[in-house]
Amino acid sequence: MIPLSRMELWSERYPTWRKFLLKSYQERMDELLDTLDSVAFDLLESRLWSYLVEKNRITQQNPISITHHNIAHDLYSSRVVISRLLKRLERAGKLELHRHAIELTSPSVT
Repeated sequence: MIPLSRMELWSERYPTWRKFLLKSYQERMDELLDTLDSVAFDLLESRLWSYLVEKNRITQQNPISITHHNIAHDLYSSRVVISRLLKRLERAGKLELHRHAIELTSPSVT
């Protein structure tokens, strides 16, 4: 709504205006990064848990024989991200990690 020529002039002439703009941009960038982090990791953690529960249901195996790499491939993610999320789920008491296997321990798993 403010013409670009005015913004440039005010930025040069008024340090408080420039500071206001930079602060506003920083706040918006922080909000964007928080949102991306939430979408990327919270949703992926939910998808990962659903994936494991479904894998358990289909295979009737517990522990499930699978590698972090295979899970990452199936969920279109990286192995590092999957490993971190699995560790978070393990700390939450939902599963136990073993070499090439994941044991679901949460009561919601049947």
